[in-house]
Amino acid sequence: MEHQQENQDNTTAPAYKVWFITGSSRGFGRVWATAALERGDKVAATARNISSIADLQERYKENVLTLELDVTNYDQVEKAVQQAHKHFGRLDIVLNNAGYSLVGTIEEATIDQVKAMYDTNIFGTVAVIQAALPILRKQGYGHILGTSSNLGHVVLPVIGYYASSKWAFEAIHESLAAEVKSFGIKVTIIEPGAYATEFGSQESLKFADGLEVYTEFKAKFFEGLQQMERGNPDATPQAVFKIVDAENPPLRLFLGSHNLPWVRTAYAERLSTWEEWEAVSNAAQG
Repeated sequence: MEHQQENQDNTTAPAYKVWFITGSSRGFGRVWATAALERGDKVAATARNISSIADLQERYKENVLTLELDVTNYDQVEKAVQQAHKHFGRLDIVLNNAGYSLVGTIEEATIDQVKAMYDTNIFGTVAVIQAALPILRKQGYGHILGTSSNLGHVVLPVIGYYASSKWAFEAIHESLAAEVKSFGIKVTIIEPGAYATEFGSQESLKFADGLEVYTEFKAKFFEGLQQMERGNPDATPQAVFKIVDAENPPLRLFLGSHNLPWVRTAYAERLSTWEEWEAVSNAAQG
């Protein structure tokens, strides 16, 4: 598959794309990094533990650059982005994928736990975007992708703080898209539903200490989660490739077949409530 592009000097770039991917050790980051390399692209793959992605270097040789990166270390973020650009000569796609979920009710999670999750899911994401934008602006092109979730539109109990980080994630990227469009930079939010990835593993989850009063409620919640149908992560790369190869990619893309019906129902309920209370709202205009 050829996916050529032109830069500001009207010279045709090589028929491959250069990716910078955070959280490449497992889950979607691993799946998409591997798939990109398999189709002939070049990837700067990053992870907090570089040994977890050493096999990519062994297998794909000069087509991959593995970098140790904790996105909460902003100096390390800047250095990693610069190193990737220097190594490959350009950055076509910057994919923010690093993140984790905090499991606990709103009362159970501590403020420090919530801050730590936001440090990775939000502030780490912003650090990568801010480090990459000067490079993409100078190039006159680039595509920023962010791994969000269908929980960026709807909320479940027990993982409300994680969902809140995705709502913030969505707002940041939507604002960003409007701000950088004139520079030739595209932005797409990838919104997976439930998939059989390692995201549910102990490495991708942190748990708040439980309060007995919520024990029964959480037991029923987890029982429901276990019954949820999960998609095959290996079925997702082609959808992502369609986005990065599109001349006019969408701002948002759901991954999976369950997202749209769930979100459609949620928004219908919200519209119904707003309309029911419209007279009260209008009276408050003054």
